Amino acid sequence: MEVPPLWTKLLMENVDFYKKLSPVDRGKFKNKIVDFLNETYIEGVGTPIADLDKILVASSAVIPVFNFPEWHYTNLSSVLLYPENFNEELEYDMLGENKRISGLVGNGQFEHQMILSKKALYEGFSSSNGSNTGVHEFVHLIDKMDGSADGVPERILKHPYVIPWLKLIHKEMEAINNNHSDIRKYGGTNEAEFLAVASEYFFEQPHKFEKNHPELYKMLTECFRIPN
Repeated sequence: MEVPPLWTKLLMENVDFYKKLSPVDRGKFKNKIVDFLNETYIEGVGTPIADLDKILVASSAVIPVFNFPEWHYTNLSSVLLYPENFNEELEYDMLGENKRISGLVGNGQFEHQMILSKKALYEGFSSSNGSNTGVHEFVHLIDKMDGSADGVPERILKHPYVIPWLKLIHKEMEAINNNHSDIRKYGGTNEAEFLAVASEYFFEQPHKFEKNHPELYKMLTECFRIPN
């Protein structure tokens, strides 16, 4: 499948990670988007699916694993897009209560599915606050590929780094919970959320992240195989 010219335009207008790549790497990024969309069904629940929806979901998937050749999300078959945030009963209507969830990786009857709020997905790519719901949920999916979402993504983290990584996580979580960190508060919830929240910041604002968290930056650079 060849990438339509419209998709290239949408990537340039909406995905900063893509804009910063070399021409060769942009071609690689587009190929990975095509591969992802060939393997993953995107369905709207109460909302139509537009080209930009596909581009932003696929970009969220590709960004964390861009430097991994032949990567496949073997634990994902479909992504459900809801128009707004939803609650734990997956209700999204305007009358629903406790609509605080913007994305989740499914379990049980929703195994191999991801559910995202379209509003949150778009906000993640349009804001500059270091958060990105799409990237956040795909990092959870990567973490879960070894059997459990525990903050230690063994599919991409080399074994010698596991113990140092755990020590670093706990030190950084303590700083978050003591209000001594600019990493989003939600990252202090547990190890899995720390990984996802820190990864959002790492990909969205890499220079600021490196300045404020050099040790963590170095570890995530190794984890995601970012070239020097």
